Amino acid sequence: MKIPFLGNRPEKRGAPDPEGIAELLAECELLRSHASRAGIQLDDTVASLEALDQLLPRWREDEEVLPWLGNDAGLYLGTVIVRTVPGACWEIWPDGQPVVRLASGREFDVVASGQEWAANGVPELSQLYAEVAEA
Repeated sequence: MKIPFLGNRPEKRGAPDPEGIAELLAECELLRSHASRAGIQLDDTVASLEALDQLLPRWREDEEVLPWLGNDAGLYLGTVIVRTVPGACWEIWPDGQPVVRLASGREFDVVASGQEWAANGVPELSQLYAEVAEA
């Protein structure tokens, strides 16, 4: 998911507000709606990632929903990482693509990971989180 209004901002306006960006990226309305209907509360914890991994992937039958849900899954994964892994933060690439940067400088394209999870179920979101948290 590219967010063009976050990247390529004119220098005179200043840098984007990191907290505002984090809140915007954490919305994930479609994913939260699907999870809620399944009785899952997305509370930005690792346990909620594990619960998402257990959802029946009914969205795979809907070609219009699949990419949007994948975007949301990636953004939600990124939100959990940013909120629970010390030193992790959102970074917006010049093309508008949001990624998570760890304190080590390593970057993860969480949206691509979310797309893969939504389409195939693997790797699981909780597995991705564990790999990132160990990095």
